[in-house]
Amino acid sequence: MADTLPVEMIVNGRRRAIEVPVNVTLLDLLRDELGLTGTKECCDVGECGACTVLVDGRAVDSCLMLAVEADGAEITTVEGLAADGQLSPLQQAFLDKGASQCGFCTPGQLMAAHALLQENPDPSLPQIQEGLSGNLCRCGCYFQIADAVLAVAQSGQEGGRK
Repeated sequence: MADTLPVEMIVNGRRRAIEVPVNVTLLDLLRDELGLTGTKECCDVGECGACTVLVDGRAVDSCLMLAVEADGAEITTVEGLAADGQLSPLQQAFLDKGASQCGFCTPGQLMAAHALLQENPDPSLPQIQEGLSGNLCRCGCYFQIADAVLAVAQSGQEGGRK
């Protein structure tokens, strides 16, 4: 068995082809090889959600996925939410609603919330709570995070209703 395998993926809209050690996680590839440090490394066992990214539009704990499993996939990290130097509506709502204090969980929360809004543009508060339940916040900003997601849903931006 080879120690490395070729992997091709689209990361934040950019095609990447890289030789990847077979035991490297997607999280380590993103952070260490591609320099995308917005995705946070915390528990390494899929409990906290700090490493959440989108893989083909689905929220995934990148610490639990091998990079070779992402071959052919489209990956979106928190860096991919902003466009042309402008925060996404969801990122702006997090700022406006005070949805982060230390900010460590914020990238994972943003990615889970973005995936939720893409799947369900008009979520109820219980649906938001369920959709973000895999993402822990040490500072306890859960109410502000839910308010930010509701605000974006109600604005019609980022998949929300108009």
